[in-house]
Amino acid sequence: MDSRTKRRLSSAQLDALALDAVGAGVVNAEELTDGFANAVWRLDLEDGRQVVLKAGPPPGLRLLNYERHLLRTEAMVYHLAAPTGLPMPSLIHAGFDDPLLEGDYLILSALEGVPWNRTELTPSENASLRSELGGHLAALHSVSASDVFGYPYAGLTGRSWREAFLVMIGAMLDDAVRYNTPLPASIVEIAGLVHRNADALDGVPVPALVHFDIWPGNVFLTAPGRNGRRIEAVIDHERAFWGDPLADFVTPTLFGELRDDDPILTGYRAAGGVIELTGTDMVKMALYRVYLYLVMLVENGPRQYPEESYARVRDLSTRALARSLDVLRAPPARLEAGAGI
Repeated sequence: MDSRTKRRLSSAQLDALALDAVGAGVVNAEELTDGFANAVWRLDLEDGRQVVLKAGPPPGLRLLNYERHLLRTEAMVYHLAAPTGLPMPSLIHAGFDDPLLEGDYLILSALEGVPWNRTELTPSENASLRSELGGHLAALHSVSASDVFGYPYAGLTGRSWREAFLVMIGAMLDDAVRYNTPLPASIVEIAGLVHRNADALDGVPVPALVHFDIWPGNVFLTAPGRNGRRIEAVIDHERAFWGDPLADFVTPTLFGELRDDDPILTGYRAAGGVIELTGTDMVKMALYRVYLYLVMLVENGPRQYPEESYARVRDLSTRALARSLDVLRAPPARLEAGAGI
């Protein structure tokens, strides 16, 4: 999707960046337009390699509070998660405050597969892939290398998950005020509902690495083989934070619910992940959905998406945010077995 945060680079600029980073010039460049924030190109290099260059937003463009140094967060994930076996592209080069670009960029290995959202699959194939994805999430959540919760690179952190989440959502509500974002409830009411239910966040003992953008567009699949398609890679780690593993089940169930019989939970538990889906978890999921749908609505402020592309997303996000706020208005005492959250 087109966005003001996607910078425009000429062929000469792409060539100069590649030469400086990996010692080979560019013979062909194709912009990959599926993403929402950073500009991305697939580059064919003089030495025969194919790589992906991901460039941060133009200098001077004001972003959301949590979006400071997004590519530094992504580079951190590549370094920390690689030993877990999480399938990802390889990070070839990270350039921060690069003088050629006046900003940050990453060069990654190119993938061979296709995004999950561009693939026609049977219900059985989708279930198998969701189970596999659950196992990969369990591996990611095993990473605990931070002594604070939240977004360290953005300065939105806390010593507890409750403290960090309140800082994070407070920053998002500040952005909503700054960009005059239409919401289904007032800023004061949303903040009040979040704070009223924040004690549900007290049971997160250590900061786990949470992707928080696991939707089918960020999961690449291999070509069909004897055992069908498999997950080739999980991409776009820039929204990652240190927090509650449960938060990573919001985007795989975007605009829907997480049920105890979802294959993603079966795979997660089989790989050693622990999620019980209690009444407290239902409240936490509502809090995480409020945060996600706020992100999806407020980010249009700095990005200025084309109306024809964004209208449906805005409508779905607004209605989903309203439903999540309703849960916080009357939080459940318990969750019946097999119910959805």
